[in-house]
Amino acid sequence: MYSIRFDMRAPAFGAPTTNLYAAAIDMCAWAEHHGCLAAVLCEHHGSEDGYLPSPLILASAIAARTERLMLSLTVILPFYDPVRLAEDIAVLDIISKGRASYVFGIGYRAEEFEHFGLDRAVRGKLADQKLALLRALLSGEPVVHRGRRINVTPSPQTPGGPALMWGGASLAAARRAGRNGLGMLANGTVPGMREVYDKACREHGHEPGMTYLPDPDTPWVTFVADDVDAAWDELGDYLLHDARGYAKWNPDNDVSAGVSAACDVADLRENFKSHRIIDTAAAVDIVRRGGMLNLSPLCGGVPPDIAWPYLKRVGDVVLSEAARTAGESSEGDALSEAFNELINTKGM
Repeated sequence: MYSIRFDMRAPAFGAPTTNLYAAAIDMCAWAEHHGCLAAVLCEHHGSEDGYLPSPLILASAIAARTERLMLSLTVILPFYDPVRLAEDIAVLDIISKGRASYVFGIGYRAEEFEHFGLDRAVRGKLADQKLALLRALLSGEPVVHRGRRINVTPSPQTPGGPALMWGGASLAAARRAGRNGLGMLANGTVPGMREVYDKACREHGHEPGMTYLPDPDTPWVTFVADDVDAAWDELGDYLLHDARGYAKWNPDNDVSAGVSAACDVADLRENFKSHRIIDTAAAVDIVRRGGMLNLSPLCGGVPPDIAWPYLKRVGDVVLSEAARTAGESSEGDALSEAFNELINTKGM
């Protein structure tokens, strides 16, 4: 199985933004008929390379071109007016027929808080206040807040609003997720996150929800190639740009899977695990064993004509071969049938 992630970085040496945005939408439309489980859209602001600032707008365009593909949106909550965000979430929930879910974050870049005229020192308080109001507004009922009546219409299609999770790579993020009864999706792990999350849930009357705490070896970006050496020659500069971008934003952070101190492409390939290019056989083995491939086909502004063959190799070759070998293995018919169900959706 695989997901596709888009952050829409467009450095000067990469493809133009218009080409990248058109390709992202086209790729999602293609991928939902070729075994993709979800499109992941990320958010940052004021980045020199144009990192995606409006995931809900891109998600709306993708939702209009797809029917089943799940959409997972990262939203930096302190930067939003919760009333307007609730309205946008409700409309996207209707357009997507309930396929969009959200992973909220607290934000960390000082430049972004300056961008929005906010005090970074009170970001936790802002996040808690805005989350409480947002959840009330998504209930479908009018809310009285600080003396004013707020009525978000239309209501989301999903009763009570879409699925919400909290994201981060710290114990504080785990506590905030548990305190609010949200699921936890970590973009990096530190010791004790699950225990802290479970404890916070129960202390505040919630049963622990869905959690995703990735293994430290889980790559942030994966490409699948027939010739790995040739692929590094073709993709290396784009992957290095992506890795260096996160490293610049996180100079003291060695937790997030996206942070790499690589000095050049060879260093990124040999010494870091955040960005990987694997061969087709390795990808087949991962999928056959029930693993996920985290694809980022336009990573670092990869031109679409270069990116498409890597994506199609997964949807056309890896899943088919994984289904075939699963059917031949001792892992049983159930896994094979699951693969076949995905592959048989092509062209629907």
